[in-house]
Amino acid sequence: MTPPATPETPAEGAGAYRVLARKYRPKTFDDLIGQEALVRTLTNAIASGRLAQGYMLTGVRGVGKTTTARLIARALNCVGPDGKGGPTPNPCGVCANCVAITDDRHVDVLEMDAASRTGIDDIRELLEGVRYRPVQARTKIYIIDEVHMLSDKAFNALLKTLEEPPDHVKFIFATTEIRKVPVTVLSRCQRFDLRRIDMTHLTTLFRKISEREGAQVEDGALALVARAADGSARDGLSILDQAISQAAGSGSPKVTEQSVRDMLGLADRALVFDLFEAVMGGNVKVALDLLADQYAAGASPVVVLQDLLELTHWLTRLKVAPEGADDPALAETERTRGVAMGGKLALPALTRAWQMLLKGLGEVRTAPMPLQAAEMVLVRLAYAADLPTPADALKSLGSGGAVPAARPAPAPAPSGGGARAVGESAPVMSAPVRMPEPVAPPEEAPQPQSLIEVVALFEQHREPKIATHLKSHVRLARFEQGRIEFNPTKGAPNDLAGQVGKLLTQWTGSRWVASVVNAAGAATLHEQELEIAKADPLVKSILDNFPGATIEGIRRAEDK
Repeated sequence: MTPPATPETPAEGAGAYRVLARKYRPKTFDDLIGQEALVRTLTNAIASGRLAQGYMLTGVRGVGKTTTARLIARALNCVGPDGKGGPTPNPCGVCANCVAITDDRHVDVLEMDAASRTGIDDIRELLEGVRYRPVQARTKIYIIDEVHMLSDKAFNALLKTLEEPPDHVKFIFATTEIRKVPVTVLSRCQRFDLRRIDMTHLTTLFRKISEREGAQVEDGALALVARAADGSARDGLSILDQAISQAAGSGSPKVTEQSVRDMLGLADRALVFDLFEAVMGGNVKVALDLLADQYAAGASPVVVLQDLLELTHWLTRLKVAPEGADDPALAETERTRGVAMGGKLALPALTRAWQMLLKGLGEVRTAPMPLQAAEMVLVRLAYAADLPTPADALKSLGSGGAVPAARPAPAPAPSGGGARAVGESAPVMSAPVRMPEPVAPPEEAPQPQSLIEVVALFEQHREPKIATHLKSHVRLARFEQGRIEFNPTKGAPNDLAGQVGKLLTQWTGSRWVASVVNAAGAATLHEQELEIAKADPLVKSILDNFPGATIEGIRRAEDK
């Protein structure tokens, strides 16, 4: 960790104040926090002269994409205090080029916002100046922010110049949506993924900036700001700026943890533990009272459920990785209460709570009355604490005992819901359910021994269409247990073999394979029936007395 950049001297007069995110923008690569791999690669490339024609910087908002682009521009164009220096990974910051680039007014460093200039005409206008050499700097730099917003035609217009630009031109792109950038553009650039900045680095950065600003900020308040920043230094500095202004306006010179909670609409961390313990213990009334108190204090119902989700996730991680409790970033209260609570809760209960809270969070976000929706989520979660886990229910059923069941909903009482999942030990099994009388085992699965039995099995399972195809369009070549080989005639569906094998496997409980072969095969069952019918004396007599008559179908006596 390096100290934050030296703040710029503001101009005199009203309106000269600069927000912290701009005032402490990194001035050198050493000032970039949490991006060690990026810094090492770029400094080595600049020092050795191995510079790419294009760079693609991607990452979430506020991690330093545009700042890195400007640092590259300064490093390539710095001439040193004496005006005779070359490209350096440590720009001086005092030469004309460094000062102009820092102030965003250098004529040869062109920044373009692709979110507002997305068309091909904007790119054509930009590329018209590529062929001209820089006016003042050593290298002409094109910085395109939010490059994923460019249109397809604009990307296509950029490709040829990006692949073979003049020696005096470098392109630097920044985006938060790397998946929307065409691969043809990505393949022409060196890509750098800027990581989210972890809470430890952010907290240290905010503490040093607070000291430089002369502000007194509690460690708990800094931790809250770092957590709310979600890995973004710019977001965190904006929140810190707001907290310092709030403290200055209230007459209290110190930024407290409670003031930051009130400003962000966060619930007290200890109250989040209390609420979660009440919910998982089935204490509905206590849980609703705690939610009401937090809401009255300014906490958003959405944020309360998000805190419960975060706590559920952390407790689950403690169950599978207990060493997480040794994290130095955790407060002592969180560590002790978390370990105690995690020891009382089973992993299936935590998993169920996670699913219910996740679904409830979506309901609260879209509900016309978020507080009432959050209360319903807590009620469902509290009464679900009485339910046995699927594993317990199956284990009880398998042993022939009673199924652990939830108690009927009790009348309203100060203690709230039923048996607790946390806190007091209470019986989980009540109102035992009797096992049903054992039923007779199912009959043994049929095992057909011939094609005729196969057809009969399909008719038995109400598959008349496939049965008809088997009788009329199948010339059997081979039949054995688990295998049928046949030569289909015209009219048989292409997937007949697959359907026969699949259904026979399902009905018989053993593997069956039906396949098509080129062998001639025997006559179809329908043809065999016709031959048998023709040999009947009565049928033969009829055919002899009626020349030209044919047998169209056969109906057995039992089919009537």
